[in-house]
Amino acid sequence: MSTCSVSKGCFVFKPNSKKRKISSTADYFCEDNNESEDSELRFDTCQSLWKRVKSETEQLQEDLNKKLCDNLIRFIRQSHSDFKEKKTEWACRMKSNEIPAAALVLGVNVTDHDLTFKSLSEALQEDVTPFVVSLRSKECPDIKHLLQKLMAQLMGCQIDADSSEEGECSKASPNRMRFSAASLTDWYRNVTKKKDTDTPCENPAILSRHWEPPPVVVIFKDMESFTTKVLQDFIIIISQCIREFPLILIFGIATSPMIIHKLLPHSVSSLLCIELFQSLSCKDHLSTVIDKLLLTSQFPFKLGEKVLQVLKNIFLYHDFSVQNFIKGFQLSLLEHYYSQPLSVLCCDIQESRKRVTFLSHGQCENIRRLPSFRRFVESQTSKKQTVLLTDDASLKEETQALLQNLHTYHENYFPILRCLHAFTSSLPKYPLGKQIRELHCACLERKVWETEDYESAIQLVRMLAKDELVAILKKCVEIITSSSAKCLASCTEKLEEYLGQFKNLEADAQDETVSSLKEIQKKTDLYRLQKTLLEMKESRRLKKLTKFEMLRFEVADFIDSLVRCYLAPPEIQTLYEVMYFSMASTLREHLNAAPRVAVHTALNDPYFYLKNEALESDTGCISNTAPDICIAYKLHLECGRLINLVDWLEAFSTVVTAAADQNSTDKDQMEEIIHARFIRAVSELEFLGFIKPTKQKTDHVARLTWGSC
Repeated sequence: MSTCSVSKGCFVFKPNSKKRKISSTADYFCEDNNESEDSELRFDTCQSLWKRVKSETEQLQEDLNKKLCDNLIRFIRQSHSDFKEKKTEWACRMKSNEIPAAALVLGVNVTDHDLTFKSLSEALQEDVTPFVVSLRSKECPDIKHLLQKLMAQLMGCQIDADSSEEGECSKASPNRMRFSAASLTDWYRNVTKKKDTDTPCENPAILSRHWEPPPVVVIFKDMESFTTKVLQDFIIIISQCIREFPLILIFGIATSPMIIHKLLPHSVSSLLCIELFQSLSCKDHLSTVIDKLLLTSQFPFKLGEKVLQVLKNIFLYHDFSVQNFIKGFQLSLLEHYYSQPLSVLCCDIQESRKRVTFLSHGQCENIRRLPSFRRFVESQTSKKQTVLLTDDASLKEETQALLQNLHTYHENYFPILRCLHAFTSSLPKYPLGKQIRELHCACLERKVWETEDYESAIQLVRMLAKDELVAILKKCVEIITSSSAKCLASCTEKLEEYLGQFKNLEADAQDETVSSLKEIQKKTDLYRLQKTLLEMKESRRLKKLTKFEMLRFEVADFIDSLVRCYLAPPEIQTLYEVMYFSMASTLREHLNAAPRVAVHTALNDPYFYLKNEALESDTGCISNTAPDICIAYKLHLECGRLINLVDWLEAFSTVVTAAADQNSTDKDQMEEIIHARFIRAVSELEFLGFIKPTKQKTDHVARLTWGSC
């Protein structure tokens, strides 16, 4: 399985089919966890939970795209009806040259666009037309390839991209076709031919559910990346045959709809009848995903504050991709079940009670080693401490109770969190954040009521107007009523009581207004007027609170008591490690790639990755046992901007032959081998971008990096 060649080449070694072993994901999961227990059960639980999460996110994506798809289909329907009218009314001949075009602004989260276009294509092919074409800029470098791709998707034939005879059309060879507006028109006329004679429809895909005649929809997924000339030529060609069949263009735009006018001159853009469509903001989409995945007790798995912050930062400062956020959530889920032995209990509460009874002694010891459980044991009496630390049966009973408490904590936490967000989301300057995810992170990090932002928020709540306060209280009643928390029933009654008191205040205010009007109607002399003014002045000095202000203070204090009772951070809860993934550093290593540092570490210290004892060396030393590219890399760090290849080769040869036996091999043959190894190492460094050839000196190369990294 080796070759003696030192030149560039490609060598194929066919694997032995008899020794081939097919491994599944579960095998890798269990093999790496062979020392831990319940690895297979943990993997099954992880897979089951991820299926539920995936189903929820897919349904959410479908719901979010439904409105956009409905609007686009409505636009296509209107354009289709206009086409039918123009076919019969030739007075609109000039106007019929316009091509209906939808400018679909999807946002800068380009990685999420594929799902949107996929759902759009499926919706169109399901009910509107079987003729839906999706084009990418990288597949259409010129107009020839664009037309080839268009016809290939429409006709389902294989295109010979290497054919140099562009205009040749041969009936014997379906790979050679003529791509023009006329051929497209002839194809559409033939494929939509009805059974008015004995000739059947040539395309069985046209079913009764599709429109008659079915339109042709062409989707440009990334319009900004298309060459200007390609778009111009295509639109001009298609405009010549738009009267013959219904054609609709859909432009996928990531930046701004103004890009259409930047790419297309007026003579071309005037051929388009453009209508603008805006998809949901990626930030709003993320808020919906977090609301469905994280701010619910439906899923037992939770993210810690630092982990959630890492995923948020990647979203806000890198890609704005909701799908990447979901993939990060999936990685956190897998890492939690892989690295935490007690994640076997991270399941629905009924199932976790059953699993606790079957825990082994080793798993019981894992529970006793948890920091949160040790804090719980320290708070108990000495007798109970002894029982919990020595008796597994008592430990299991206590674990069941603690898991139930953790489940109840989540049932109460999320409704109160939403209520607090309802009070603070409309405050000036948003002291606790405008989005609920910001408030959630603040509550995960620490006791939120001990922060200055919370104090300022409560002060502003005590200044809310009556209409705002009543509306928020009604919203809180709906939130708590729709939740499954039984402990919050008394909170609902209290909030409804406050609403009744506010209603009574309105009736009292009306009565006071009527009485004041009657007082005004009485005859007022100078004495009474002076007395009234003195009373008003005295009331301002004493700052006597009105009934509404007193009730408003009472409502604010009640909300504050709920926050202090139910929004404690999860680290305070016992056994929170079972359900919360807090290894932010691990997640950051996987998601925040630093290729430059990784490559430097691999070349400068190969032991870091290879874990070979022979590669260990002191800092600054160059070991002759290291790979050739590592030796060449360390030597090139000692050079300046230009590197003399002869000196570099001599230094490389000195290091390589430091511990070699000179008598064991012929000297000339040894030099040839070292020379070949050096050439290969230098070529690899050039491929990685550390050096490049230079014309300043023929026997030198230029260094492209500087410093030690």
